[in-house]
Amino acid sequence: MSEQPAPAPVPDRQPLDEHAAASVRAYAADQRAKVDVLASVLEDIAANGYPSPETGVLWEDARDAHLERLAGEQPRVA
Repeated sequence: MSEQPAPAPVPDRQPLDEHAAASVRAYAADQRAKVDVLASVLEDIAANGYPSPETGVLWEDARDAHLERLAGEQPRVA
């Protein structure tokens, strides 16, 4: 998370309770981690070029594996 001090409260905002704020921070950290992974892959491609097709994963296999992971997760309410 950011090491910068939190800005002063803005008068027209509704404060979050501690549980909601912790949830938002956890979501932000999860998203930041995903973006860091993507950035590292793009930096690797920029430095070394595209990987050869023989070492890659077919998109169908990646899709099927992802759908299996999703099917194994607990149901969520949007």
